[in-house]
Amino acid sequence: MFIDPGRLEDRLREEFGGTMGQSRVVVRQAVDLADAGKYESDVGTALTNEIVLEELADAPEGTPPERWNWWIGSLELAYGGYGRFDIRQYRK
Repeated sequence: MFIDPGRLEDRLREEFGGTMGQSRVVVRQAVDLADAGKYESDVGTALTNEIVLEELADAPEGTPPERWNWWIGSLELAYGGYGRFDIRQYRK
């Protein structure tokens, strides 16, 4: 697996703030996206912690889930089929 969940969770909070619940839900979705293989199939490279962090850094200001949904929305527009990776709710 190219996503290191523990490290990604720590880096999300370091770089974007937010709560533990917010970073955990982003990590879960990132792992699901990597496991699905859709990103790798569409973009041609495996999903990694660094890619997630770089893409979220490009998003407008917001919590990790808000940034994640912004990125997933852009992938949805570009390739389709990413709506299932949106974050709709999480524990605070």
